[in-house]
Amino acid sequence: MKIRRFYILLVLLLLTAVAFVGRRWVRRYVVAGIQIMKGQKTVSQRVDEYGQTVRERLKEDFERVGVDYPPDRVTLIGLKREKLLEVWVADDDEGFLLLKSYPILRSSGRSGPKLKEGDYQVPEGIYQIEWLNPNSKFHLSLRLNYPNAFDRKMAKQEGRTDLGGDIMIHGGRVSVGCLAMGDLAVEDLFVLAAETGLDNMKVILSPWDFRIDDSVDQKEDLPDWVDELYEQIKMELRRFARD
Repeated sequence: MKIRRFYILLVLLLLTAVAFVGRRWVRRYVVAGIQIMKGQKTVSQRVDEYGQTVRERLKEDFERVGVDYPPDRVTLIGLKREKLLEVWVADDDEGFLLLKSYPILRSSGRSGPKLKEGDYQVPEGIYQIEWLNPNSKFHLSLRLNYPNAFDRKMAKQEGRTDLGGDIMIHGGRVSVGCLAMGDLAVEDLFVLAAETGLDNMKVILSPWDFRIDDSVDQKEDLPDWVDELYEQIKMELRRFARD
């Protein structure tokens, strides 16, 4: 009996470990199943719907940089002051190359990280794309993993609990705390993300382009740890040198 209990516990521990490591992967398939039951579109159906058009739109850009489609890795760089979203792509054994830049049609807030629900701030930091929403009220959307580990750590130190969430890169021209890219641009980003794989993507959100201006105009109402955050962002941006 003790041996049997041991093996049952071992199996449960293994299943828990697999679920934790692959929680984003599991979530995607659970969400897809729910969408099918509700009669909504799935990510695959949206890729079938927009994929060919997107590939044709991006064909010349990929040929120009000499990277095969879909790329092995993608990094999106959102520059709040410049209102630009850069798309960088790479083959597995090569460095990143700038594919193209999209104008951010609408965002909210100012320079500085997002601290709480309702502050209308676009976050700042290094993020992942958690999942894709093929049924967004803003056409299509890519959901970021805000708050990330750094956001939660700083909030815990300061006793903040309501950090907000649901930060998206989406279509349309209206936004509160998200990046509104317009419908055609978000179709490109959605299909590119789906076909590259979310685990191969990163999003850097910066108050401005530190590659051009690395000074920090610290405002009195920003927390002290902003300097640490901006150093992290600067280090990431050094990998993406523009000609």
